[in-house]
Amino acid sequence: MEHQDSRRVGGDIAEKNNFQAESDLESDHSSSESDLEKAQYTRRKTPIRFQRSNAPSAYSSSSRETSGSHQHLLNTSTKKRKRSFYSYRIPQKVVKYMCWALLSTIIIFVLCLIRASYTSSRQVELGTVGKSPPKPPPWEAFPFLKRYYGGIKSLVPKEENRPEYPHDEEEVHEPPKNTSISSRDANPLPKSAPFDPYPARGEEYAEKHECFLDSQGTIRIPRVRYFPGVMKGFPDSIMGSYEVLGLRDDICFERFGRLGPYGYGYSLKRGGTGAGLHGDREGIDDVWLESEGMTQVDYSTIRWADIQAACAKTNVRRFQRLDSVGQESFLNVHTEPEQTSQKGAGKEESSVVEDDLIVVERNTHEVPVAKNESIAKPNGDQQGQRQFTLLPRTAILIRTWWDFRYSTEDILYLRSLIAELTLLSGGEFTIHFLIHVRDDNIPIWADQKIYDRVLENALPAEFRGMGTLWSERQMGLIYGGIQESFYSDLPVHGVYRSTFMPVQYFSHLHPEYDFVWNWEMDVRYTGHWYHLFDQIRTWTKAQPRKGLWERNGRFYMPFIHGSWEDFKQMVRVQTDMGTSSPNNIWSGPKAAAGTTIPGSPLSQPKADTPVWGPEPPPDVLTDQNDPEPPTTHEKDKYGWGVGEEADLITFSPLFDPDGTTWLYTEDVTGYNTTSSLPPRRAAITTTSRLSKRLLTLMHRETILARHTMFSEMWPASVSLHHGLKAVYAPHPVYIDRDWPPQYLVAVMNAGRNGASGGARTS
Repeated sequence: MEHQDSRRVGGDIAEKNNFQAESDLESDHSSSESDLEKAQYTRRKTPIRFQRSNAPSAYSSSSRETSGSHQHLLNTSTKKRKRSFYSYRIPQKVVKYMCWALLSTIIIFVLCLIRASYTSSRQVELGTVGKSPPKPPPWEAFPFLKRYYGGIKSLVPKEENRPEYPHDEEEVHEPPKNTSISSRDANPLPKSAPFDPYPARGEEYAEKHECFLDSQGTIRIPRVRYFPGVMKGFPDSIMGSYEVLGLRDDICFERFGRLGPYGYGYSLKRGGTGAGLHGDREGIDDVWLESEGMTQVDYSTIRWADIQAACAKTNVRRFQRLDSVGQESFLNVHTEPEQTSQKGAGKEESSVVEDDLIVVERNTHEVPVAKNESIAKPNGDQQGQRQFTLLPRTAILIRTWWDFRYSTEDILYLRSLIAELTLLSGGEFTIHFLIHVRDDNIPIWADQKIYDRVLENALPAEFRGMGTLWSERQMGLIYGGIQESFYSDLPVHGVYRSTFMPVQYFSHLHPEYDFVWNWEMDVRYTGHWYHLFDQIRTWTKAQPRKGLWERNGRFYMPFIHGSWEDFKQMVRVQTDMGTSSPNNIWSGPKAAAGTTIPGSPLSQPKADTPVWGPEPPPDVLTDQNDPEPPTTHEKDKYGWGVGEEADLITFSPLFDPDGTTWLYTEDVTGYNTTSSLPPRRAAITTTSRLSKRLLTLMHRETILARHTMFSEMWPASVSLHHGLKAVYAPHPVYIDRDWPPQYLVAVMNAGRNGASGGARTS
C-alpha cells in the first residue's frame, strides 16, 4: 500500500512536472514571438528549449521557498510592454511633403537674396539709395472751392456777386452761408428766356433763310434758354476773360434749358433720350412754350445729313461757290473711271511738273482767305442782279473712330452742335465726322462697297451720311516717302504723331471750306456754341500781328495782369528786356545783391527777338507766296494784321518747346537737323481752327518736301515758317481749388522771359 501510494504520489508529481514543462514551453514560445517583433521579424527561428521551471513548488525542500499554489494552473497570458513615445514613426508621405516644403523654402529664400542684391546694386549705380518717396504735388494741399453748385435759386445780378475766387492771399474769403430755412415756394425759380446770339447782318449780305427739322418746313428748332444773373458766390475765371472775347458772363445755363431742346427731359416714346425724367424738373415746361411754337421733337425720325444739306441749299447765295473734288472721285479712280471722266468734263485742267510730282490744277474761282468778307463777289440775285458780300464756309471735323460707342450725352452734344452751328446759323458751318478705321487690313481706299459698309456701321442712324473714313495705311499711301523714325515707338503716319494728315487731305478734297475746325469728341462747352465760335472769330480777326507770337506764348490772368492793354505792354517789356525767375530753367544761379557769379552767362536776363514775318528753316518749301511785313517792327503801329482772318486759332498758348522737357520737342521728321532743329511752336491739344491756306501749305510740305512734326507742333510750326497769322484765344478757364493767384501765375508762365512752358514746377 505504501508502495502503491508512493507510486501514485510519484505519478502525480510526474504529471505535474509534465504540465509545468508544457506551460514553460508555451511561455517560451510566447516569448519567442515577442522577440521576433523586437528583432523586426527576422526569419531565423529560435530553438525551443525545455527548461525546468523555476516556479516555486508546494513540495519545496527549502523552507524559504513559498508555495506556488496561488498561481493559476492555465496562466498562458504574457505581460504587455509599454510603448515608448520615441518609438512612434511619422508616415513616409508626410515626411516627403515636409522635405519638399523645406527645399522650396530654401530655394525661394536664395532667389529673394539674389534679387535683393541685384536691386541694391542697381540703386547704387543709379544713385537712388536713400531717397524718400516723392511728396504729393503742392496744389493738393489747397482747399476745394465750394460755390460752383449753389443752385439756380440763388441767382444774383453779376454786379452784386462777390466771387469766392480769386482773391488776395491775405484775404480770408468765407463763402456765403444759408442760415435760414425756407419753403420751396418762398424762393421761386426765375423765368428763363431764349438765347439768340446770331447777329443781324446788313443789306450787303444775302438774306438768311430759316432752316427746319423736316422737309415740309413745319418743325422748328427749339432754342436754348438761359437765366439772368449768376449763382451767389460763384467764382470768376482765373485764366482768360469773358470781357476780352466779348462773351456774356452775366447769364446762367442749366440742364433743361441747355439740353432740353435736344431730347433731354422726355421719354424715348416721344423721341427723347429718356434722361432727366426723375428728380427736380422745375422750369422744364418753359422750354416747350406753345406761344413760341416749340414742341418736343421726335429725334428718332431725324436724319441730320439731309437736314444739313437742305439748309445749305436754301442759303446757297450767302457763301462762296466752289465745287468739291469729293471723296467719291478718289474712290472712283479705281471703281468707276467712266463716271469720273464725265464728272470732270467741262473744266479746263492744266498739269505742271513740280518737284518731280505732277500736280493737276483746276480752273476754279479762288478767293483770298484774309479778305474773304470785305470783297463783294458776283453771286447775284436773278431778280435784281445784286452783288452780296459772301461769308466764309467752315467745316467742323468731329474726330472719332469706327467702333466708338456713342452715349446719351454724346448724342445730346452732337445734336447741339448741328442745330446751333449749322441750322440756326443758316449754313455757316458744316458738321462732318472724320472717322478713323483702326484696322489697316480693311482696304477702304480700294473698294466702294467696303467703304460704304464700314461707314454705315460707324455712325448712329441719325448721323449717317455725314462721315468720311480714313486709316493710317491710307495716309501712308497718300503721303509716301516720309522718313520713318518710330519716335517714342510710334509710326510717323499714326494718328498720335500725325493727327492732321487726314485733315490736310480732307481740305484738299473739299476746297469749298475756307476754314476747318479739328474738334475732339471729348470737348464740352456749357454755353452756346455759335456764341463761342463767332466771338472767337471776331476777336482773333481784330488782333494785330505786332507782338502776337509773344502774347500767344502766355496765359492771360486778368486778376494778376489787369486789362488786356496792360497785358500787351507787360509782354512787350518782358520780350525787350527779359526776366529772371527762380522757376525758369533758363535762369542762371543767383548771387547775393551787388555781386556777380563769374562764368555764369545766364545770371542776367536775356532779351528775346520778336517774331516779325516768316521764320523759315533752311530747307523749308519756298515760293509759297508767304505774306511779308509791310514795314519794320519798330515802325509798325499795331496795324498789320488787323482785320485779317487768323490762319490758326488755338485754345492753349503757343509756346516755344526749344530747351524744354516736353517729351516731343524733338519729334521732327524730314528736316535737316545736323546743325540745329528748325524753329518750332506747339499748343497742347489739337483742338483748333485751320485756314485753307494753312492746310494747303501743310499738305504741300508733307507731300513735296516730306516734312512733318508731332501733331501738337505741326500747324503752329508751319504757320511760323511761312509767316501766317496764328492766335491763341484766351477763353475763360476755371479751377476747382483755392490756388494763390501769384503762385498760379508763377507756375503757368514760368518759361523763358515769362512765357509758358519749361518751368520746373509746371
